[in-house]
Amino acid sequence: MEDIKRIEELRNLLHHHNYLYYVLNSPTLSDQEFDSLMRELQDLEAKHPEVYDPNSPTQRVGSDLSTGFTQVRHRYPMLSLANTYNEQEVASWYAAVSKDLGGQPFEVCCELKYDGLSISLTYEQGRLVRAVTRGDGEQGDDVTANVRTIRAIPLVLPGTDYPKEFEIRGEILMPWKVFEQLNAEREKAEEPLFANPRNAASGTLKSLDPKLVAKRKLDAYLYYLLGDNVPNDGHYENLVAAESWGFKVSEGMHKANSLEEIYNFINHWDSARHDLPVATDGIVLKVNSIRQQQQLGFTAKSPRWAIAYKFKAERVCTRLNDVTFQVGRTGAVTPVANMEPVLLAGTTVKRATLNNEDFIKSLDLHIGDNVFVEKGGEIIPKIVGVDVSQRSPDLQPVQFITTCPECGSTLVRYAGEAAYYCPNDTGCPPQIKGRIEHFIARKAMNIDSIGPETVDDYFRRGIVRNVADLYEIRTEQINGDGTRQKSALKIIKGIQDSVETPFERVLFALGIRFVGETTAKLLAKHFKSIDALIVATPEQLVEVEGVGTVIAESVVRFFQDKVNLNIIARLRQYGLQMELSADQQQPASNKLAGKNIVISGVFEHHSRDEYKTMIERNGGKNVSSISSKTSFILAGANMGPSKMEKAQQLGIEMIDENTFLNMLEQ
Repeated sequence: MEDIKRIEELRNLLHHHNYLYYVLNSPTLSDQEFDSLMRELQDLEAKHPEVYDPNSPTQRVGSDLSTGFTQVRHRYPMLSLANTYNEQEVASWYAAVSKDLGGQPFEVCCELKYDGLSISLTYEQGRLVRAVTRGDGEQGDDVTANVRTIRAIPLVLPGTDYPKEFEIRGEILMPWKVFEQLNAEREKAEEPLFANPRNAASGTLKSLDPKLVAKRKLDAYLYYLLGDNVPNDGHYENLVAAESWGFKVSEGMHKANSLEEIYNFINHWDSARHDLPVATDGIVLKVNSIRQQQQLGFTAKSPRWAIAYKFKAERVCTRLNDVTFQVGRTGAVTPVANMEPVLLAGTTVKRATLNNEDFIKSLDLHIGDNVFVEKGGEIIPKIVGVDVSQRSPDLQPVQFITTCPECGSTLVRYAGEAAYYCPNDTGCPPQIKGRIEHFIARKAMNIDSIGPETVDDYFRRGIVRNVADLYEIRTEQINGDGTRQKSALKIIKGIQDSVETPFERVLFALGIRFVGETTAKLLAKHFKSIDALIVATPEQLVEVEGVGTVIAESVVRFFQDKVNLNIIARLRQYGLQMELSADQQQPASNKLAGKNIVISGVFEHHSRDEYKTMIERNGGKNVSSISSKTSFILAGANMGPSKMEKAQQLGIEMIDENTFLNMLEQ
């Protein structure tokens, strides 16, 4: 009983300190003290699984289970707001409200409009029970498991002065610092950059991996309280109450009694918003009285009692001096605009990506043009237009290059691709170095003793010219003057240890164009060895789920290159895994032979991927959609209603995970 009592104490204590840190920004514990309490709670909960609580602070880290998302209908529709862009439109809305209220006096609650992903949170007895995205306004995705990882959202409310059941709505956001760090990591890995924090937050929250969501450190601000028993008639007053319950609400909320007060609020935040830790794109104006809101009602798309004022994107004009071209790891050639330095949204801007040839043509860019520059999502500079009236007749249009600026190879543009590529992936220096950096990356061979700077140094000195050369590095080559023996030995050991890396990661590490981590796993599972992949035809490759014509052709091109085949032969010689392990290849049984199985819903004992592996290892086949050929459905909790209806129509058997596991054990 002492353990159980301590668990409750620790849960309450950690909830309180999460609130102090993430909502009030006033921590009273050091990180070390907090972590110590968290570890104690984790240990006690592991001893007492019978007191599992999904709202425990330990659950914020996210589980390994991929849940998928269930559609949930909103109790109250989540309508969008009508937008305004100038003071005249605000004045028109204000006059319309006054008229519709028959001249009654009214207050307007002014709030910041946060630029994130709309979320609806339902609490019962002070505990978070459901989190649903806006979706189409009528129904959205249940993302409760992911939202539990966001520390600014309370899982359990302190005190007792809140309604037994209520809904509170707001925005899920990615702070600027997190966004910048994430894009820097993606740029380094040559992955597509997120355009703005809103897209990044949306992509994160829709991830099927709650651990990834937890890692991304999302934030949340709440702005609307709904329910049958909200404490006040005033919207502003309800948010003040919600703040006392532990919720983060809009910074600087203000009740205005005149248009002049509204304009002053807008003008203040049009400038001050740049100092906020999260993205905002305007001001929301709401009639404060809920009674008056009900009187005003709704149009088909939006409430009459609220409107959004959108800030204008800051735009400057500067001169385009020239365009340079960069070659990345995959051979993709990116044009970069080099401009006269200009101050934009608080920072000096002198470079901007031009994306591709089509983008350049759409702007009809000329060297020497005066170009208009904005910051996409307030951070990424982009050219949005040209002042053609200032163009002199002698200016020359920007021409996309036809040969690689690094190695001179003729560039190619693959079908369906906007980018041009240098095809010389085995001889172009940026590609070679990029491939080595990709090879040693954590998700590939995980040789963490080497970094990009080291790769550049080894390449410059001629120590490595391809990934196979890594396995021939000798201590004396990298120990130079003899003072870095310990570091050199660590590097050699890291390289040697990497030979145990599983085949699917080796395949990903090879850096085949368009073959990402997931595709590499699918190819490895299907073909089982590098030898089978080398001789695979495009027709055989597209049989793999998720592999289309572009990927198939890229794989074939890669294995037709004698340089690549030589590298693979050397890697095999050094002991790298070139096929699935015996355990991975050996079927556990043929109990599911000939059966087409659909997986749907949320599971308790294993993840969806784990169940897919079980099905394959026992002779079954995973299929994504229900048809008359479906043998049965492995059905978890919260199975989608459309799949359930189709299964019932076709008379397809549905079995739960316990029945399925028993089936395999018999």
